[in-house]
Amino acid sequence: MAEHKTRDGSSWTPSYLTAIDPVTCIGCGRCFKVCPQGVMTLYGVDEDGKILGAVTQDDDDDFDGDLNRKIMAVEHAGSCIGCNACSRVCPKNCQTHVPADALPA
Repeated sequence: MAEHKTRDGSSWTPSYLTAIDPVTCIGCGRCFKVCPQGVMTLYGVDEDGKILGAVTQDDDDDFDGDLNRKIMAVEHAGSCIGCNACSRVCPKNCQTHVPADALPA
């Protein structure tokens, strides 16, 4: 794997978002708002933990009264650039990031 450098020439290894814990995630949307690549999608969840469907930040749909909470999920993992902006704003530390050199080619 090619070595990555910062602007000042320091070595840097991207760490890619690979998962979000649906039990810990509170669906606050902070990670979604800072992601420059659209890697995540917000989903509605019922009281049994069943995913009801994707929602937008401005969506008032309560899925016919079945909406219990919202969670974020990794939707487009291949779009992640490894910037870790999402992990810096997550209040629940529910994300898994893997260094680029630890992922299979």
